[in-house]
Amino acid sequence: MISDYLQAIFLAFVQGVSEFIPVSSSAHLVIFSEFLNFNGQSLIFDVGLHLGSLIAIIFFFRNDLLKIKSNKKLLKLIIIGSLPLIIFGYYFISFGIINILRNIEVIGWSTLVFGLLLYYADSFKVAKNLDKDLNTKNILIIGMMQVLSLMPGVSRSGIIITVGRLLNFNREDSVKISFFLSIPALLGASIISIKDVTNESFEFNMLLLISILVSFIFSYLTIKYLLIYVQKFSMKIFVVYRIILSFFIFFIIYT
Repeated sequence: MISDYLQAIFLAFVQGVSEFIPVSSSAHLVIFSEFLNFNGQSLIFDVGLHLGSLIAIIFFFRNDLLKIKSNKKLLKLIIIGSLPLIIFGYYFISFGIINILRNIEVIGWSTLVFGLLLYYADSFKVAKNLDKDLNTKNILIIGMMQVLSLMPGVSRSGIIITVGRLLNFNREDSVKISFFLSIPALLGASIISIKDVTNESFEFNMLLLISILVSFIFSYLTIKYLLIYVQKFSMKIFVVYRIILSFFIFFIIYT
C-alpha cells in the first residue's frame, strides 16, 4: 500500500514538472512506468495527474480567465485551436491508436526528432506579438500541429512552442499560447475517464487526492518559473535534455 502512495506521489511529480515544459509528460509517465515496473494506476493517470495540472493552470491564469468573457477574440481562438486535438484525440482513443503509439521506440525517436525541430525553431527572429498578431490562421496552424502531441515524446507544449516560434512569436508568447491551449486539452483528458472513479474504493480515492495535490503543486511551480525562464534564456536546455533522453532510450532498446 505504501508503495502505491509513493508511486502516486512520484508520478504526480513527473506530471507536474513535465506537463508544461517541452519534454512530453506522457512519454515520461510511460518511461518510468516501464523501467521502474510500476503497476500503472491507469485511472490516476487519466484523472488525478491531469486534473492537478488543470487546476494549476486555471488558478495561475484565473485573472485572465475571469476577463475572457470580455475578450471574445481570445476565447474564439482557444476554441478554434483546440478543435483539431479534440476531434483527432477522440478517434485515436476510440480506435485504439493511442495504445499503439505508447511504446518506448516511438518515444525515443519522437523525443529526438521534435527536440531538434524545437532547436531549429527557437532560432527564428521575433516579429509578432501575441495580442496583435495571433489570429484564426495562426491558431488553426498551431491547433493542427498540436495533434502530433497525441504521439508520446512529441510534447504538446513542445510542438506548440515550436510552431509558435516558426510563426515568429517570441518564446514567452509561444509558451503562453501553449498554456491557454492546455486548458481544453487537460479538461478533455480528465473528462474521458472521470466517470470511472465514482465507484472506486476509499484507498483508490486517497491515491487520487494525493496525485491531484502533488500534481497541482508542481504544475503551478513549473508554470510560474517557466515564464520567468523563457524571458531570459533559450530552449537549448530542453533540447539537450531531449537528446540525452532519446539516446538513453536507444541504448536500452537497441543493445
